Formats: sequence, C-alpha cells, structure tokens
Amino acid sequence: MARQIRLVLASASPARLRTLRAAGLGPEVIISGVDETAVRADRVPELVAELAEQKAEAVLARLGRARRSTVIIGCDSMLELDGQPYGKPCTASTAVERWRQMRGRSGVLHTGHHVILNSPDASARSGRLSTTDRRNAVAATTVHFAELSLGEIEAYVATGEPLTVAGAFTLDGLGGAFVTGIEGDHSNVLGVSLPLLRNMIADLGIPWPLLWR
Repeated sequence: MARQIRLVLASASPARLRTLRAAGLGPEVIISGVDETAVRADRVPELVAELAEQKAEAVLARLGRARRSTVIIGCDSMLELDGQPYGKPCTASTAVERWRQMRGRSGVLHTGHHVILNSPDASARSGRLSTTDRRNAVAATTVHFAELSLGEIEAYVATGEPLTVAGAFTLDGLGGAFVTGIEGDHSNVLGVSLPLLRNMIADLGIPWPLLWR
C-alpha cells in the first residue's frame, strides 16, 4: 500500500528535503514557481500559511488528474522579529544588518504547512476524475540568538550560508553555534515540523509509517 502513495515536496529547500529524508520519507521535489514577493498578509503566521498553500496548490495544478493517491506538502518559513517577517536576506549587506538586529535577542520562527491529498475517484456516480482533501496549519518555535561580535557576523555572512535561508540562520549548519536555545519543535526551525506534519497527514487518513521508504 505504501508504494501506492506518491509523496511530493513543493519546495526547493535542501534543509526540508534532508529533514524529511532523515525521518524516513522519500519525497520527489517539484518546485512551485510561486512569486513569494507578491503575497501579503497582516500577520506573519497568516503570511507563511498563505505561501505554503499557494506552493502546494500550484504543484497540484501542474500534476493534474490523480492516477494514484498523491500527498503534496507545501511549506514556507519566516522569522518574526518585532512583529516583522524576515525571509531569505539574499544579499550579504542585508544578512549583516539582520544579524545586527537579531544578536542577543529572540525571534519566532513560523513555518506554514499546507498538505493536499489528491486521489483517483473510482465512483462512476461522482462524475469526477479525482478528489482532493486539504489541511493547513502553522508551527512556531522561539529561537534565542547569541550576542555576536561584528567580526563573527561578517565571517558568517561571508560563508554564504545565511543568504538563502529564512531568518538568515541555520540550526543544522554553521549558524548552529550562534543559537543559544529554542523553545518548541526543533524540526520546525529546519523548515518542516515533523510532529505537525504527521498529525496533518493522519487527519487525511494516512498513517505516517505508510510514507516511510
């Protein structure tokens, strides 16, 4: 039965893929192509929830008719500091400025999760080719940052690691030494909350072990 379920990650994040693989899952990656800069929301949790939904739904539209049961996972993460969302800094100057704001302080890492179950509909009476069911949820983890010197910040930014990750830091890389503690789910900081994802998928009627490789 496990082989009948296709698992798709609608994200280009290497950290999310590594986290899911380490948990025993083997998703294929299909990048959504969603323009993240065009999405707006009043609050950070609402913003990441909307982005996760758009990513998963865009991939669903590309896949089309379900020929076998398919689970699509869309995620988006942002760090909230002083009520403002901080995604990928992209440039070195932005990353340095972010860390000057973050050092010695705490922020909240929000990750939106949107899960779609798309299944073939074998019912002739329904007139439909497939049926879809969806779940959307957000996980939040408080992250405490070390008091870094400017030299440490510039050296870290020079490695390039913080430029392409939400909040300009990693927990499982060079940035791990600059995080003094977290409150909440560790995997959420890596880009996907495994406990939350398990509950969402179970709510769609799929036991987590069925997705193991």
